[in-house]
Amino acid sequence: MQKLKQRWEIQKNWQILFPILGALLVLLTAYTISRSFMHFFGLNNTIFEWFVTIGGSVILYFVLVKFFLWCFKKVENRWKVDYKWEMIAIFIVFAVTGSAAGKLAGPLVHWIGLDNENVHGAVYWTLRILLIFPIYQILLVGIGWLFGQYQFFWNFEKKMLKRMGLGSFLS
Repeated sequence: MQKLKQRWEIQKNWQILFPILGALLVLLTAYTISRSFMHFFGLNNTIFEWFVTIGGSVILYFVLVKFFLWCFKKVENRWKVDYKWEMIAIFIVFAVTGSAAGKLAGPLVHWIGLDNENVHGAVYWTLRILLIFPIYQILLVGIGWLFGQYQFFWNFEKKMLKRMGLGSFLS
């Protein structure tokens, strides 16, 4: 435990929540991807289902952890954070925000009255993808605030909007 605290620069016990939450979310992601492969290849409801799912989840978990550790090293000097555990929180916020924005866009398009049945598929998906962007921007700052990273995500938001030529909305 002490080695974990040193690696992620954890000062207070509550901060250990982020590495644990990160590990659990990576495990959930590995399991979900393994189950999806099972269904994709039609291997569900077979005698090997759970062996392949658990084995695939374990292998994919270690691959994903290695990938995320590589990502941490890449952004370590670019992101201005005080402690390394904050990078885990930031990665979690990006993951949760992206997933939530994608999920919320469907009901919002339906609420507007544009369904796959009403409009052409290309129009439907174009509008849905265009709706994801503002939903994502709002959720990014909100969820970032919930995870204690408001200042990072507010600065990130301002920088992104300025690069897109929408900086006048911030004045």
